[in-house]
Amino acid sequence: QLQASGGGLVQAGDSLSLSCAASGRTFSNYAMGWFRQASGKDREFVAGANWSGATTGYADSVKGRFTISRDNAKNTVYLQMNSLKPEDTAVYFCAAKRDLIGRYSSESMDYDSWGQGTQVTVSS
Repeated sequence: QLQASGGGLVQAGDSLSLSCAASGRTFSNYAMGWFRQASGKDREFVAGANWSGATTGYADSVKGRFTISRDNAKNTVYLQMNSLKPEDTAVYFCAAKRDLIGRYSSESMDYDSWGQGTQVTVSS
């Protein structure tokens, strides 16, 4: 089970930190990803981290502004979002991908479990 939290309403240029707590699994056996879905649009990849967090990847639209990290001792993955833009407005989802060597993927279909989503709204 994945539980995402930390969304809210902020102004452009502000920062926001999302958290996703996992339960019922060996967290370090899973790569983790953050995706988002804006109203009327498809779900898109935002960021991913391998099992240890040592390897990460980002969508071009958030590179340099967002940072994914994880704390395996706390079974939690984070998404630090800086310099937010109105186009970042979306429901953000965390997802877990079981992989033998813990590789993340930018494809939503590769993920086994999903959190419930948390709304992020950025006003201009």
